[in-house]
Amino acid sequence: MSVGRKIKDEREAVRCLRAAERQGVSVAEWARAHGVDGRSLRAWQMNIARRGTSPRKRRKAASKATPAAHALVELVPATTSTVQGAGRYALVVSGTRVEFGDDASVTTLRRVLEALRPC
Repeated sequence: MSVGRKIKDEREAVRCLRAAERQGVSVAEWARAHGVDGRSLRAWQMNIARRGTSPRKRRKAASKATPAAHALVELVPATTSTVQGAGRYALVVSGTRVEFGDDASVTTLRRVLEALRPC
């Protein structure tokens, strides 16, 4: 199974989502038929929906190409630990909770954060 090209910006995502809607097919079907990574397009669709902006406002925002807003995320130590003295941490982003300990691999944590970045 090959993965299609990723959607690079909101303007392209809106264009693709509208095309799928006009054709009356699912986002996954449209992406497959047009060589687009369906996960990338679906992520854009969810991010656009979360903001709850109208299509006109989305077009204006995409044309301005403003950088995404940054937010601070609180890291809170977990209340229980299986090993005496081992640190446990919980990362909560948009309602998704990820728990890890001092023994977590830096590579794994980096992968998890990259996966959460579009959220």
